[in-house]
Amino acid sequence: MFGKHFLSFFVLVPFVAFSQQFPLTKKNSTTITKHGVVIQDEYSWLEKMKDPAAVNWSNAQNEAINLHRDQIRDKYNIAGKIKEYNSFSSNGLPAKRGAYFYGLYRINKNKPSVLCYKKSLNEQAVELVDPFKVFEDINAAIFSYYPSKNSAKLAYEINTDGSDRKEIRFVSISPRVYLDDVLTNVKFSNVSWHNDSGVFYKRNSNVNNFERDSTFQIFYHKMGTAQAEDKLIFDATTQESNLAFRTIGDKLFIEEENAKETASNFYYASLNSESFTLTKFLENEATGFRFITYRNGRVYYSSRDSDWGEIKSFDIHNRNDDKTVVPQLYNNLLVDADFYEDYIICKYKTVGSTYLIVYDSEGVFLKRFDVPQGMNFNVNFLNEKTKELFVTFYSYTIPYLNYTLNIETGRSNPYFNDFLPPKPTLFPFNHFVTITTTYKSRDNQDVPITIVYKKGLNLDGNNPTLLKAYGGFGSVSSPSYDTGLLYFLEKGGVFAYAEIRGGGEKGRKWHKNGMGLKKINCFNDFIDAATYLINEKYTCPNKLAITGGSQGGLLVGVAMTQRPDLFKVAIPKMGVFDMIQFDKYTIGKYHFDEYGNPANEEEFKTLLSYSPYHNIKEDVNYPTTLIITSDNDDRVPPFHSFKFAGRLQNREAQKNPIYLKTLQSSGHYGKISTYQSSIEEKAEFYEFLLYHLNE
Repeated sequence: MFGKHFLSFFVLVPFVAFSQQFPLTKKNSTTITKHGVVIQDEYSWLEKMKDPAAVNWSNAQNEAINLHRDQIRDKYNIAGKIKEYNSFSSNGLPAKRGAYFYGLYRINKNKPSVLCYKKSLNEQAVELVDPFKVFEDINAAIFSYYPSKNSAKLAYEINTDGSDRKEIRFVSISPRVYLDDVLTNVKFSNVSWHNDSGVFYKRNSNVNNFERDSTFQIFYHKMGTAQAEDKLIFDATTQESNLAFRTIGDKLFIEEENAKETASNFYYASLNSESFTLTKFLENEATGFRFITYRNGRVYYSSRDSDWGEIKSFDIHNRNDDKTVVPQLYNNLLVDADFYEDYIICKYKTVGSTYLIVYDSEGVFLKRFDVPQGMNFNVNFLNEKTKELFVTFYSYTIPYLNYTLNIETGRSNPYFNDFLPPKPTLFPFNHFVTITTTYKSRDNQDVPITIVYKKGLNLDGNNPTLLKAYGGFGSVSSPSYDTGLLYFLEKGGVFAYAEIRGGGEKGRKWHKNGMGLKKINCFNDFIDAATYLINEKYTCPNKLAITGGSQGGLLVGVAMTQRPDLFKVAIPKMGVFDMIQFDKYTIGKYHFDEYGNPANEEEFKTLLSYSPYHNIKEDVNYPTTLIITSDNDDRVPPFHSFKFAGRLQNREAQKNPIYLKTLQSSGHYGKISTYQSSIEEKAEFYEFLLYHLNE
């Protein structure tokens, strides 16, 4: 991909620092001056991620971690055990979209997953799209798919490098025929059909994948025509607005959020013709308005006025005709709402539990279904004839359990068929203990935390422990089943997930109190979770690891640079580490509300106060660290990880090893294209964790 000859003299000369060999990282100082603050950046040359020098350096870093991985596997080699756990784990239901059921199936474990469909649940899946046949590349992966209104055609998003830039391709469903239409330069876009005749999508105009994002246009593609003929529906290039769209019934809806992320305009267009004339029905609606759906002439939404989430509606032609459909339930977070012809199905979350409420179409309460403590669930679909809701339950340690819930009688029954047969449980349901409680933050907030460990484990303060969190963008966390985590727990590990501020687990205020100038609360809550686990004798600093991805990678970077004494191991994934320049690349400019704008002096100083890259001290030995990034991550560019790793390694005080792993032909979600690659990535993570926590 890139030349490896330039500057190889400094890249390939290793030095011995702490029993491992690492590539020497040159220092080439540049000066950054902002708001009177002068900063010397010795590793800015690594921002040129595709430059041969940076590529050679990252390749040498990979060689170092690969050598160490071979050393680890003399003691831990768990890929086989993860595969065994997978084979004994039950599967969830396929997705019901339109007339058919869809799912991605691992037919060949060394090739990408194949998209298949079924006409009914209890029949053999039929191959629809094989990514390898489309590209003849094992890195090809389908990221999403969208059947047309009458389920005659299907659009799917696909690429071969893992990046956010994708192609939209099409297939006729029955009979299956790959269609010639191909849409390129698609980024951060869903696909919405106009009946079966065409699709709406967003087009990106970036030349360089890592430059500031320029996804400002919505187009309409008519099937059977060239992309060059596509009709421009909305152009926000001048305003640099963030766009969202979807079709519902006979209308196209567009949301245009301004560049400052303070307000949005909303438009609709009739789909009865292809003129798509837009009508504005909301103007300068303040941030916090969330469009949910549209039906029978009314817009359904949630507003910033409700901290815990509610559903309201108004006449699309009369904003003042506004009413509450489902009121908020204090301390009960409305996570999601599914609208059916006669019902509204709402998912709620409290500390440690989730539940489901069925309302009629007017918001009248009908039924409540409670979920066992510590478990999550997905609503798959409703059979309107039998009044059965198909739901899949799961937890950190319990695989997918499919049930039908009768919304008239309240009865629940496990669901099996010829292709989803009963399986013996991998472990008894009480084999692991799951506790959800709260701990006090330093400013006296009650922060939820979930702790999982094997029943009977001696909590003597000496257990290898993994602490994880996210804490950003109002994201609501939930348990996810992980066979790699099962292995860690079986080996005596403790897992903890903290629902820190910046997330949305306790409503809108919980998010607001962990963003912008208050972002430090997010990091403090995470550090306080670590001290709680230590004080409660789950673990000790010499047995505690932390991890997180993306915003969670930033979280780990801040925690390990602010309190290195608390942690033995840190594994940040796809993290943001240079906070005074995060806005210069890809989608950073969309995150001023979450982090602050470096152009604003007060916000710049706040960013600088916690920016992991800038808070590395020369005289501190930081925890053993594995920094993971991807070469094609155009959401959080790999230079963040490059610079963070280079500066951590290149200090005399650093005795613990600092590793950098750059996944190849991968994007923000890692190496996910094949079953084998996903197993390998998971195994490497837990092998590294166990090896260093048990040293």
